[in-house]
Amino acid sequence: MGMNVGSSSGDEDEVVSTINTTPLVDVMLVLLIIFLITVPVVTQSVAVSLPKETNVVRVTKPENIELSVTKDGDVYWGSLPLADTEALVARLKKEAVKEPQPEVHIRGDDKARYESVGRVMVACQRAGMMRVRFVTEPPARGG
Repeated sequence: MGMNVGSSSGDEDEVVSTINTTPLVDVMLVLLIIFLITVPVVTQSVAVSLPKETNVVRVTKPENIELSVTKDGDVYWGSLPLADTEALVARLKKEAVKEPQPEVHIRGDDKARYESVGRVMVACQRAGMMRVRFVTEPPARGG
């Protein structure tokens, strides 16, 4: 292996103005390998079975109970406002003893607080209602 120490004529060699990128590529490959090894370790989470989206056509029966929760938290039985949660529980208890038991359809405003809808669900549970469903709008189709 030879080494160039200078030209025989005494002229200086040309200055090499290009950057040697080999060390840069080596470092980048090492970093890539480190990230590929560590990312699966970081993204571990608890395994849970998430609910699947379903679109079931709502069958409106006259005996079904329609409860609406407004964005202010007011609760309506059909179109009649209810004074408080205790009034709702009292009316639901009267319906819970019927055979067959009617379904409760909860229509919550999209701006309503979860707490307001949760109170209605707890009232249904306290009254002994077995079938509670949520009414939603189907997602808009992108076209």
